[in-house]
Amino acid sequence: MPRIYLDHAATTPMTAAARTAMVAALADWANPSSPHAEGRAAKAALEGARRAVADAYGWRHETLFTSGASESLAIALGRSVAAAVAVSAVEHDAVLRAAPAAAVLPVGADGLIDQAALAGWLATAPDRPLVAVQWCNSETGVRQPIADIAATIHAGGGLLLVDAAQMPAGTSLAGHADFIALSAHKRGGPPGIGALLVRDLATLMPTGGQERGYRPGTENLPAVLGYAAAIAEAEDAERLAPLRARLDDAVVRSGGQVVGASAPRHPAIGSYRLPGTASAAQLIRLDLGGFAVSAGSACASGSMKPSHVLAAMGWDEAAGREVIRISFGRTTTGGEVDAFIAAWRDVARATRRLVA
Repeated sequence: MPRIYLDHAATTPMTAAARTAMVAALADWANPSSPHAEGRAAKAALEGARRAVADAYGWRHETLFTSGASESLAIALGRSVAAAVAVSAVEHDAVLRAAPAAAVLPVGADGLIDQAALAGWLATAPDRPLVAVQWCNSETGVRQPIADIAATIHAGGGLLLVDAAQMPAGTSLAGHADFIALSAHKRGGPPGIGALLVRDLATLMPTGGQERGYRPGTENLPAVLGYAAAIAEAEDAERLAPLRARLDDAVVRSGGQVVGASAPRHPAIGSYRLPGTASAAQLIRLDLGGFAVSAGSACASGSMKPSHVLAAMGWDEAAGREVIRISFGRTTTGGEVDAFIAAWRDVARATRRLVA
């Protein structure tokens, strides 16, 4: 049986259009900052792609190309004019690394930010603080109410940075976010390219160089064109909602637990606990069975560390080490989900016998 890939939240395969665009650009491109005809043509292509990315997210402000969401987050967190920074307790490691001194805002058991705590922090924060809140948690799929959060932050005179790496093209945060971090390889584009959408460049300190003076280095035109081509292809994420609901139901019926089940969640991301069975054991058995999935905890320095996301939601370490993540993409089919359900049930039966 062919292997089944269910780890699209980590990265999703490049689309055919993205590969074609990149190959064409690699065969014939010049430095977009060069003054000659070839450089001007490359610049025109770069600016066309910039407009395409902005249009895909309904953005009418500035779009800066970066090496990916991690760099976009680091730029916003490290170079905004904000006098203080707060982040939710379930933000991606890239946010926590970029803002180690930030205030940490708690979440509830459902993974949603505590908006009373947010309002309280804003009331005591210096003028124009920055708050980082993810659009969707990459581990659990829990989606934050960005419009409500933005209203609270802006009423408190703050700026909102949204990690939108998991947000499908065609979704707009215009009118809500001040900074939006995007990643191409989560959307069918190439790795090593992303964007930072900026409402007002006056809220960001420049460094000189390319990208309006906000990022040094030669523009990665082939990757930019691949990115633009990928997000030009519609993502029907809602098509996947019934498949994730089918998986949720099967896990619960088989004695498992759905993480964040009571919260709004991304239709393509689910996080599941198999009580009594370590996530590492589940991954090994599923990998041997032909399924590519990931753990609910991150791997660091060669050893599994507890998930800070699950801990923030009130999970104890032992339970958190029994969670895996399943994530769908453009190519995921109902047959693949049914095959995974059968395999997961086999793992549940086998491990229970071993424990017994």
